[in-house]
Amino acid sequence: MKGLKKKRRIQIIALAAISLVVATGLIGYAMRDGINFFRTPSQIAEAPPPPDEVFRIGGLVEEGSLRRMEGETIRFRVTDGGASIPVAYTGVLPDLFGEGEGMVGTGRYVDDSFVATEILAKHDETYMPAEVVDALKEQGVYQPANAPLPTN
Repeated sequence: MKGLKKKRRIQIIALAAISLVVATGLIGYAMRDGINFFRTPSQIAEAPPPPDEVFRIGGLVEEGSLRRMEGETIRFRVTDGGASIPVAYTGVLPDLFGEGEGMVGTGRYVDDSFVATEILAKHDETYMPAEVVDALKEQGVYQPANAPLPTN
């Protein structure tokens, strides 16, 4: 009787462990396309990702780089102060999107250009995505919204 209880307890523990491993594997499999890593223009310039990898890029839209092409295609450059990456996007841009503004895009890096499938812009005059702020701080070009402007 005692041996039967011990055997049953071991079976239940083994079944629970197998169930946990299977559940973890299924969650990882379901999330494989939903996880997008964030990269700055400097990181992309140093080590370009493969063309099949979907990731997010963030930085400031470079002044004077915004070009509207035929149809809904828009081209611009995104910078973090250390490097600048060309971006192509087909679609409607957010209302607050503009040169010198913070942005985050999702897409792929193909033929030395970031092909975006989604573009997000800051939603008011003080907000900027945390990843973009951190990247700009690393480059030494971040200016808080209420900071005094540098004098020349």
